[in-house]
Amino acid sequence: MKRRKEPPAPARVLSVHAHPDDQEFTVAGTLAKWARAGSHIVTACITSGEAGSNASTPADMTRERLVKIREEEQRAACRVLGIADVLFLGYEDGVLQPTLALRRDLARVIRRERPDAVVCGDPTVRFYGTRYMNHPDHRVAADVTLDAIFPSAETRFIFPELLAEGLEPHHVREVWLFGSEQADTFVDVAGVLDRKIRALREHRSQMGEWDPAPMIRGWARQQGARRRLRAAEAFRRLVLEE
Repeated sequence: MKRRKEPPAPARVLSVHAHPDDQEFTVAGTLAKWARAGSHIVTACITSGEAGSNASTPADMTRERLVKIREEEQRAACRVLGIADVLFLGYEDGVLQPTLALRRDLARVIRRERPDAVVCGDPTVRFYGTRYMNHPDHRVAADVTLDAIFPSAETRFIFPELLAEGLEPHHVREVWLFGSEQADTFVDVAGVLDRKIRALREHRSQMGEWDPAPMIRGWARQQGARRRLRAAEAFRRLVLEE
């Protein structure tokens, strides 16, 4: 199979996810590689993951304390990856809905940050094989992100209140969908896979004593095998016309 040339790192990137740690499980290798190449990257977490407790969480943990812990874990993970900034939009974890308010907030972020590329999930995927159902927050986050990219962020008189805030329309040139069943673009992450794993380990409240490295390396091998790469992350890449 002829290997397709990997696209260059975008100059400005917005990475949008429902929860802290979603990014590190999925696209952290690509973001680390782009950051190393000089990309300016901003991560937006729609929720702060306050519902993300597990068996290792202390019995006296509260949602309010968990918000602070998970936000700091996400900031620490982004520092490992070389990501410039992290935004938390403050929506409630576990019950995310595709509201106009959320679309407006994401359009605001896009107009303010003015990314060349947005990285988000593929909202059309509900099942992965026969053992995993895509979290409803993941699907909503991806769906509303796409609606914010087009038409909301680039159309002047959608959400005119954003104009009143001084935020002019912005056209996103590329969308990189992870978790897609129609992946067509593969990023070689062999050189940054250790960094991805280190970033994921910053989410200590979620990892507990579990070592994610074997699973992450296995996923990277599986995706890389499709393009004869030792380790890769796969995307469906959309290049949007002006």
